[in-house]
Amino acid sequence: MRELSKRVYNIPVIVAIALLALTGCVRDENSPGYEYMPDMYRSPAIEAYVDYGEIRDSINRNYMETISARKPPEGTVPMTNSSINDMPYTIPNTNEGYELAGEVLKSPLKNSESLVEEGKKIYSNFCIQCHGAEGQGDGAVVAKGGHPAPGAYNGPLKDLPQGKMFHTLTYGKGVMGSHASQLTKIERWKVVAYVMELQKLGSEDKSAEQENEEGESDGDNGAEAGGDTTAELLN
Repeated sequence: MRELSKRVYNIPVIVAIALLALTGCVRDENSPGYEYMPDMYRSPAIEAYVDYGEIRDSINRNYMETISARKPPEGTVPMTNSSINDMPYTIPNTNEGYELAGEVLKSPLKNSESLVEEGKKIYSNFCIQCHGAEGQGDGAVVAKGGHPAPGAYNGPLKDLPQGKMFHTLTYGKGVMGSHASQLTKIERWKVVAYVMELQKLGSEDKSAEQENEEGESDGDNGAEAGGDTTAELLN
């Protein structure tokens, strides 16, 4: 009688063990097994870059076209180690905003040779194709592609304010597109620092030409004066 009762009590234990063994059998050898109420601890929230058409060994065609990666809200800025990059750019992309940027916007970076060199590297990667090596608007896109030439930095853009340069890099202007997605705010200011050096080179070249012209003019006047003096002596 006691043996019979022991057998009766052992039946639920045997059944439980069998059920646990069966629930541990899954197709994926890397799977930990079937989960009991997974939604209690595994969040069903939509996450970026996840294919919700295939989840937990099942295909859900209703979610195969779900867009999980969405655009961030307006005004969102990336988190970096620099407050300059993290602060949003609030001047609007309008003609009035362009003029305002030229009046009030100044570089927050301290100018130095190393800053200009870093700006030159970025310029060589992103700007030289159109603006040319010396900023004269004769890049390969213009010379070989036949696209309209941008203004030269030693010509029409010689006096372009740094704020307008940054604004243009941020939003784009004319045929030039925005570079906000390729360059951080700090990188844009570095490019501006180098472009300002190209503007100075244009001014220096112009000053040298003026000095040469003045020198030639003084030489001519001296020659004329010398000729008059010689004539007077001869007389």
